[in-house]
Amino acid sequence: MEQKVALLCHEAFGEGSELEELVRLSGGANMESWALRYGDRAMVLRRLPGGSTEAMTGDDNLGAISLAAQADLIEAAEAGGVTVPTVLARLEPRHGLGEGFIMSRVEGETLPHRILGQPDFAAAQAQLTQQCARELARIHALDPANLPDELLYLPPLELVRVQAEKYRKAGALLPVFDFALRWLQQNAPPATAPVLLHGDFRMGNLMIGASGIAAVLDWELAHLGDPARDLAYLCAPSWRFGHYDKPVGGFDQIDALLQAYREHSGRDIEPARLRYWLVFSTLWWGIVCLAMGELWRSGGDRSLERAVIGRRVSEVEPDLLLLFEEALGLADRDRLTWQPPSECAFEGEIDYAELLTALGEWNRQSVQPVTSGHQQFESRVAGNALGIARRHARWAGGFEQTSRDRLRAIGMDHGSLCQGLAEGRIELDNAAVWNHLRLSALERMTIDQPRYAGLAQARQRWCD
Repeated sequence: MEQKVALLCHEAFGEGSELEELVRLSGGANMESWALRYGDRAMVLRRLPGGSTEAMTGDDNLGAISLAAQADLIEAAEAGGVTVPTVLARLEPRHGLGEGFIMSRVEGETLPHRILGQPDFAAAQAQLTQQCARELARIHALDPANLPDELLYLPPLELVRVQAEKYRKAGALLPVFDFALRWLQQNAPPATAPVLLHGDFRMGNLMIGASGIAAVLDWELAHLGDPARDLAYLCAPSWRFGHYDKPVGGFDQIDALLQAYREHSGRDIEPARLRYWLVFSTLWWGIVCLAMGELWRSGGDRSLERAVIGRRVSEVEPDLLLLFEEALGLADRDRLTWQPPSECAFEGEIDYAELLTALGEWNRQSVQPVTSGHQQFESRVAGNALGIARRHARWAGGFEQTSRDRLRAIGMDHGSLCQGLAEGRIELDNAAVWNHLRLSALERMTIDQPRYAGLAQARQRWCD
């Protein structure tokens, strides 16, 4: 690959310099990003995973627009005043690198936990609400007539229908998802004049420097739609990165974002419309996780990261329940007497959970210290996967039995619960159902992501 990138740089920027750096950046479930330096040019190469020539297809998730369209879109956004990197070169078939482009490298930080947790970013953090509102207003102001033809528009009910189809296709039985899909169908707002949406505007896709936003990145999910959807996506629980009490990206409150957006765009976003898209965005992420798991299962992408993201479906369950608790006025319902299970002592032959513990310790102590870059990132992902498997081996059997017992006591099983919620024969104001769903969410998250901030929030609100 290095030789191919060097030849591309010679062609695009002249032969007077040499390729001095080519490093795979961590992350990137849908796209590969490579840092490179050619002479005094610091750049980033974006391409499809593995140098593929075919983009993943779909409607509004998993990379619906081509990298060529992304490059066109970034150029249009730059012309419209959006803070973006500059597209410098495009990959052609003759380069042998797949589909992609090279853009300028912008200095800063993209890791949300560092931006939101380190004092060095305090000044930048204080500017983020205004800057996010400004960038979104500029994106939403771009004329759709001057944008790539690939950009998709679906009205709200059609978006819900597509997500329901994806959910059914995955073969999952998730009662909270069934209820959410019905709620979205019944509460869809009137369609608005479509504007350009970034589609993935969140911490992690913003390069943050000392003075705030240095670049808006990762445009592969761009589409046309309701501007409230972009704002709601920034507020989705999965993108708060441990700061659950600050819905806007983990750094501010929703009222402040809506006020700032009004100042920069002249648009009023009604709270009910934002809440609708917040529920949609939360559910959407859960269905994306299902789709990633299916992609791994089908052999389309056998990366470890895909499989682990597929287990993130469970984080969406407490997130949705907390949203519905507020929307449906269920906050004053019964408190739960639930505590997470404690670690137990083992005797006799080594237990399967202990084997997984040993593998996790070996990975953390022997693998991570001698790796770097993307390999170290993958080692951390592997550690997360081993932790999930260890906790499942230890506790899943007991959780599954108590779940069956709860359902048996109210005269149903898991399948009939899902069907009843989907068809409207069962509502969340049924106390026994509400308690079961909350307990199930707590149990699943204790296995899958015990440190997830949404779990802590749920325990605080629901448990004695």
